[in-house]
Amino acid sequence: MSTILQSAFDKRNRKQNKIEKIKETKLPLDVYSKLEEIAKGGYDNLSKEDSSYFLKCFGLFDKGEDFMLRVRVPIGQLNNTQAIRIGEVAKEYGDDYIDITTRMQIELRYIKIENIAKVLKSLDEVGITTFQTGVDNPRNIVSDPLDGLAFDNIINTKPIVDELQNLIIKNPDWISVLPRKFNTGILGSLSNSCNIFGHDCCFVLANLNGEFGFNVYLGARVGVQAKDANLFVSISEVSSFYMALLETFKTYGYRDNRNKNRLHFLLQDVGVKAFVDEIKRRAGKNFSPAGATLVQSKNIALGSNRVLLKNGKYAQKVIVPSGIFSGSDMIELAKRAESFGSGDLRLTYDQNIYVVNLDINALDAFNSTTIVSKYKPFNNIYFNDMIACAGTKTCSFGVIPNKPDAIEMAHFLNSEVKIESGMVRMNWSACPKGCGVHGIADIGFEGCKAKDDNGKRVDGVHIFLGGKITREAKEAHTLYKALPITEAKYHVKYLLEVYAEFKKRGETFECFENRYLSTNYSYQAISFYTKINYILNEKLNLGVKLKLEEKPKTYKKENFEIFNFGLKLFKLLTNEKRYVAVEDFEPVLNQPRKIKRDEISKINPKVPKKLSEIIYTMTDNNRKTRASVFSELLIELKGV
Repeated sequence: MSTILQSAFDKRNRKQNKIEKIKETKLPLDVYSKLEEIAKGGYDNLSKEDSSYFLKCFGLFDKGEDFMLRVRVPIGQLNNTQAIRIGEVAKEYGDDYIDITTRMQIELRYIKIENIAKVLKSLDEVGITTFQTGVDNPRNIVSDPLDGLAFDNIINTKPIVDELQNLIIKNPDWISVLPRKFNTGILGSLSNSCNIFGHDCCFVLANLNGEFGFNVYLGARVGVQAKDANLFVSISEVSSFYMALLETFKTYGYRDNRNKNRLHFLLQDVGVKAFVDEIKRRAGKNFSPAGATLVQSKNIALGSNRVLLKNGKYAQKVIVPSGIFSGSDMIELAKRAESFGSGDLRLTYDQNIYVVNLDINALDAFNSTTIVSKYKPFNNIYFNDMIACAGTKTCSFGVIPNKPDAIEMAHFLNSEVKIESGMVRMNWSACPKGCGVHGIADIGFEGCKAKDDNGKRVDGVHIFLGGKITREAKEAHTLYKALPITEAKYHVKYLLEVYAEFKKRGETFECFENRYLSTNYSYQAISFYTKINYILNEKLNLGVKLKLEEKPKTYKKENFEIFNFGLKLFKLLTNEKRYVAVEDFEPVLNQPRKIKRDEISKINPKVPKKLSEIIYTMTDNNRKTRASVFSELLIELKGV
């Protein structure tokens, strides 16, 4: 027994939370066995604890008048029969509505209580379960959607996942026994197509002395990427490691404050090494130190919506905006997939669908079908890799509608900044819970309330920039707080104009941001750049744009960036130079003249006096009174 883990456990578990006390009142399977009885009696037969907790163990979430049902789809793989059955269930019992989630599974909505037992039985007939898709359980395991098929897939992880599920899913010893939910990802491919560093437990493709296996990363949560456990597990060792890991978390995980009960917080207190040492003890194995992590980036194999597979056949990606699908379309897609190939579907982490094993001679015919043509208008870079979780319509935590907001912005951007080749990952979360994984997006959005120019509360977003999902995964930087969505779309537009102008051929936004934006400019400067262009063009309609340079010499120093921007703005708005000569961003007054704070407004009457004063402070002769930080300027710009 680890004294470090026991000490941390004792300190944090003097008082248990309400959910832990509810879990002690009955066994989840006892509730599951009464579902037919509950269905017949309706809400009168449903206790408060069943509704608030126990039914969630089986994917059933009470929404008041009906239920949302979360369907487990291991690593997103659906055979033809399963896909059609899910579509039929959605069509008959769920208002023909389907959500595809970032855990590569399905959510059905609007299920009436009297139909619950029938729905679960219908799914079970084709080998589909909803077990352990909610609350304190090991959740659906994610992987490469083209696992076992793609050229860059080294290890076929499906047999491993099947083994893990056989040990845990529907096993009474593992239903509702963890302190908190537990997310798992396992990636046997070079392409990071499942946000592999964003789970409680991450098995990441690696090589140690010529053997392919997995390096282990632990303890991710919203806003935090997983930590390197310095551990290599072979294919045959995955299950023993995993079960020892879950046992350790079950034994020592915190059960007091549910907001701080994820594995991340235990690792934060005891350290990764102490936790791993206990796993080794329980597994009875001294796992090897980490090998070489092989995962590179998302774009290696998935740069196109049409992917050649190792078996000589193809996978075709069908873009599903915000993951909003229907039962009717699922049935139709599965039937067309069977007509032209194996009929199997693969759900993706970014809420889309791959139809796999299509013969090359069938591709054109398949893409001409009605169902594929229906979704072709969304085949552009703003939809291709977009993620959006449920918003106010179906989620009680949602602050903004979210899915419709994401779709509307993608349409707007495609009309304003068309980019034929490249890749932009835009992720939307409707609230701080971060189910849309906005923190690792190229451009992320978190729903909030904001104030418009009239002081009215409206739907808004916090904007994040520069998230990474490569082998050096990291969270994005906050670019803006509480912008009205109606304004936010223009900030993104100006960012993407820079991408379109300076990106290399086919370069992803992630690579571009790393090579150009964050290398040449501070994030504060980028915030000012989009804000001032929004004011100049959308608010004042002046028709001029401040532009970023290809190779600026401001060295990412705010005072240099501010002075440089100020000079450019003065010239843009007056067609005159602020100073006769400028060297190294300090004025050389060969022909000095006194400049008043409202100078620009006098030269160009269209410029508000407030903006003239702001630009004056950016280029003031006196360095002591010259603006030196962008945050102050951004506050001042609110008054323009």
